[in-house]
Amino acid sequence: MSAAVLEFAPRNAASRSAVLRSAAPRSAAPRDAAPRAEEPRSHLRLTRRGRAVFTTLAALPLVIAALFFVLNGGGAIATSGTEQLEQITVQPGQTLWDLAEEYAPTADPRDFIADIMSVNELGVSLVAGDTLAIPAKYSD
Repeated sequence: MSAAVLEFAPRNAASRSAVLRSAAPRSAAPRDAAPRAEEPRSHLRLTRRGRAVFTTLAALPLVIAALFFVLNGGGAIATSGTEQLEQITVQPGQTLWDLAEEYAPTADPRDFIADIMSVNELGVSLVAGDTLAIPAKYSD
């Protein structure tokens, strides 16, 4: 009389239901038959739609960066260079405030000094013998 044993196999794609095995001793199996090694399968299945979502998410920062650089590419405005500049040489003991009183007596001296510093890219010091450019609006 032969008995049957009902065993449950682990969940995998190959076998989801119970496997019916005979109660025959395991030694009766042929010795050269190697046990089947089943590959472990992950529970995550990436579908075509999932690949499209991941590709879109990966490419999104690149697209945003490209749009940012394209839209801000025209930010620098070139001047035509039509503004005339008068060149002067700084005398010993002369300060920017003295120059403001001489070249722009009716304008605010702080505005004149700010314009001179930005046009000539000056720091905090002024040295005798330096050549300064004065915008035409102050030399008239």
